[in-house]
Amino acid sequence: MGSAQSLSESDRRIVAARAADCAERVLPLFEAEAPSDGRPADAIARARAFARGELDAAGEIRRRFVAGRAAKVVAGPAAVAAARSAAQAAGVAHMGAHALGAAGYAARAAGLAEPDRAGAAQDEIRWQLEHASAPVRDALRRLPALGEDPAGPLGAGLLASGELGSLIRRIQAGLGLPG
Repeated sequence: MGSAQSLSESDRRIVAARAADCAERVLPLFEAEAPSDGRPADAIARARAFARGELDAAGEIRRRFVAGRAAKVVAGPAAVAAARSAAQAAGVAHMGAHALGAAGYAARAAGLAEPDRAGAAQDEIRWQLEHASAPVRDALRRLPALGEDPAGPLGAGLLASGELGSLIRRIQAGLGLPG
């Protein structure tokens, strides 16, 4: 039996488009530092192609780390978070829980881009929740609460800790999951 964090392939396709939307909103933060590095933009395009049924999960599983490596070529924390958001969007083909990683990293990037504005990350979360369709909300509600299931990205690792974990908990609470 698969992890509760996997989601069905149809649900992964639904949330892949949403993850791409989140990552695309902060992509300019990465591109401002590394305009010639197309890995995050490619990851977003691949997430959209997966969502449309043009790519299969097996092929994307092999390529899911490419955008994450782009985070190593930039110095600014917002740019790093933007690259990681794109990498998480690409990872949705493998496991649906990465959609929350893409959203969390996008909110983190937004907050880091405006460090003097306390509500920047929360504004990004608000936008994400307001623009989530009913099918996206339903699919994301099928995921376990952050830290509840150790078998995947929502386990006790990076997504569950620190500020990123706090942001993802806010997103899940906004979806109606216990936080």
